[in-house]
Amino acid sequence: MGRAEMAAQKLGCACWLLHLLLIWQLPAAGSMSQLQAGHTSNWAVLVATSKYWYNYRHIANTLSFYRTVKRLGIPDSNIILMLAEDVACNPRSAYPSQVFNDESHQLNVYGTNVEVDYRGYEVTVGNVIRVLTGRHDPAVPRPKR
Repeated sequence: MGRAEMAAQKLGCACWLLHLLLIWQLPAAGSMSQLQAGHTSNWAVLVATSKYWYNYRHIANTLSFYRTVKRLGIPDSNIILMLAEDVACNPRSAYPSQVFNDESHQLNVYGTNVEVDYRGYEVTVGNVIRVLTGRHDPAVPRPKR
């Protein structure tokens, strides 16, 4: 296993940690109205580092979190979404440009309002660390910060 593969595997474990941190940062039920009323200081960083078709569920889970976070009122400008694999465009998919999180195929979590900030080879350990620490090159566009 090469160095890049080992780093990606470690980052895959970090993906679930980020999901747990996201859940921990969401407001309690009593302050949910504050979030829905336009509270904009909450941020979400969602990372799916898994690649290849057989890890479809990881991308579907991350997109489900994305949908939930948006439904709770956090705007796209405060969500950083990183997907290492675009399973919606995978030739193995029986449903092109769609991603489902269950076998019933009732809810397309990819949808039309998904704003992916980092995709494919842009999802690196360095970029995740830069996003979390806020240490970006001045040339990095605002939506990727």
